[in-house]
Amino acid sequence: MYDIIVVGGGPAGMTAALYARRNGKTVLVIEKNGFGGQITHSPKVENYPGTLSMSGNEFADSLLDQILAQGAEIEFENVISVREEDGKKVVRTEEGSSFSSKAVILATGVKHRMLGLPGEKDLVGEGISFCAVCDGDFYTDQVVCLAGGGNSALQEGILLSEKCAKVIILQDLDHFTGEEALQKVLFSRSNVTAYTGVKISGLITNEKDELSGVEIRKGKSGEISHIPCDGLFVAIGLVPENKDFASLAYLDDRGYFDSGEDCLTVTEGLFVAGDCRRKEIRQVTTAAADGAVAALAACRYISMQEAD
Repeated sequence: MYDIIVVGGGPAGMTAALYARRNGKTVLVIEKNGFGGQITHSPKVENYPGTLSMSGNEFADSLLDQILAQGAEIEFENVISVREEDGKKVVRTEEGSSFSSKAVILATGVKHRMLGLPGEKDLVGEGISFCAVCDGDFYTDQVVCLAGGGNSALQEGILLSEKCAKVIILQDLDHFTGEEALQKVLFSRSNVTAYTGVKISGLITNEKDELSGVEIRKGKSGEISHIPCDGLFVAIGLVPENKDFASLAYLDDRGYFDSGEDCLTVTEGLFVAGDCRRKEIRQVTTAAADGAVAALAACRYISMQEAD
């Protein structure tokens, strides 16, 4: 039996493992895909304190090496349930494995909602981005398209308009759903152009297989046209993967764990960390901060249990 099992190997989960090991706890990190989470989609990370520049993959690899050096164990499996049995937490996976611990930290992360176009996944981090704060600087004085029309998309557009030569907003609805105040700020910018009622129907690449434009289709007429661009930012929402744990931790109306900065849940010994929980800012720094908070809370919980 482990002291702490961490579900998810992104920045939040691995930071939680680091802090738990530094506090002398045995730790297992279970990750279903690849360590690093969404940060691996960023070709450069230049907003992490103390590091001038690194790729998302370099960051993930470094953090993984760090927790392994500290003695954390890892498994590549998909967790499907966490249950309380005989005073311990039992974590079961889709592959049929079962692990037990005194406490569990859910750092399940989110996944970006994608457009569902052929070749899209291959271009993520190579022309397609999801975060203007993370990747906007790479398109300074260039032309970018932005898919989306809600608050998140409008906020991304405002940030991009401060760096890019031109920002082209593409919204599949006939209107923008974001706040009027954000619309006024964004659409007052001379380098911003907006189209509504259009759907991105294809991705255009050059001879080097780099993104060079998008194909759009007008909703009513079906007319097809091409828009040249250097990059495409997709801001059509995030999808938390928390439903398997809804009986253990409250979810908000968007499916995020309804937990505050303390990372606590209604289930004793169960903590949440990172992008999977309700929060205003989702950045690698806030994910790491959550990991530290959740790990220290789990360590305190275990100490209190042992004292009893």
